[in-house]
Amino acid sequence: MSESLTGIIPPLVTPFTADGEIDEAAYRAEVRFMLTKGVNGLCVGGSTGEGHTLSTEELVRLVGVCIEEVNGAVPVVAGIIVNSTRDAIAKAKAMAHLPVAALQVTPVHYVFKPDEDATYAHFEALASATAFPIIIYNVVPWNYLPPPLLVRIMKGMDQVIGVKQSAGDLKLMADLLNARLPGKIVLTAVDALLYPSFALGAHGTIAANPAAVPGVTVSLWNAVQSGDHARAKEIHTALLSFWNTINGDNLPACVKYALTRQGCPCGLPRMPMPAPSAAQKAAIDAALAQVLVYDTTVGRAAA
Repeated sequence: MSESLTGIIPPLVTPFTADGEIDEAAYRAEVRFMLTKGVNGLCVGGSTGEGHTLSTEELVRLVGVCIEEVNGAVPVVAGIIVNSTRDAIAKAKAMAHLPVAALQVTPVHYVFKPDEDATYAHFEALASATAFPIIIYNVVPWNYLPPPLLVRIMKGMDQVIGVKQSAGDLKLMADLLNARLPGKIVLTAVDALLYPSFALGAHGTIAANPAAVPGVTVSLWNAVQSGDHARAKEIHTALLSFWNTINGDNLPACVKYALTRQGCPCGLPRMPMPAPSAAQKAAIDAALAQVLVYDTTVGRAAA
């Protein structure tokens, strides 16, 4: 299963209406838009998708709709962002009827931090309660799991098929890759450094840049895989400038704006997240004009 979860796997944003309800029509159109960009998979309910705000019912519906729209074309990963083992198991069980390729699961993310044995037990309990493969979403700043613990979990649980590294320290990524665990994957969410992550051997990415400019990140991935590092470096330079315009506390809202500017309207963020400011929009527009020249799919119609 892990072998299919490689390449560019954008985390879908969740389009909301002005009253905070899911805009399903816009969401379906977003899935179709992503498929025109040649992505290798899709992730539902991640942090870019404001997954921390979704009820279990909303998450299950969004995952089901995504699976329906892709119709087997690419694998679908489901995000779980909760604060207890009990809630993680409940969300996983609610999706048991769906052909989900893997779960992307954060460590608990409230103020209190479990020790390493408790964290191990958290993922062990989840693995025992569901048949889905699990990817650890290593993103929580005050509960950031070090490489030795991640390796311990992956070695101890066949069902934990990999890690999504989301900190800015490329050495931690390199340490995980250097562990060389057979059958396991290391995905990067170090948005500013996707190119060096790919060059080091990361198996793919689930991150905000792929969500905002999927065609560009597909071009970057393809350039690295073909050994065209001169082109990859050129794309990286433009992509980094773009990243600097969307990175912030309202990142999902900025990703939605970037997609809307590409002809894929993605609604509003869910309160209390603010929409992009006028200054943010102007910066995103300018950076988009530079980075989208690397999207070879521009102009391709959605199916």
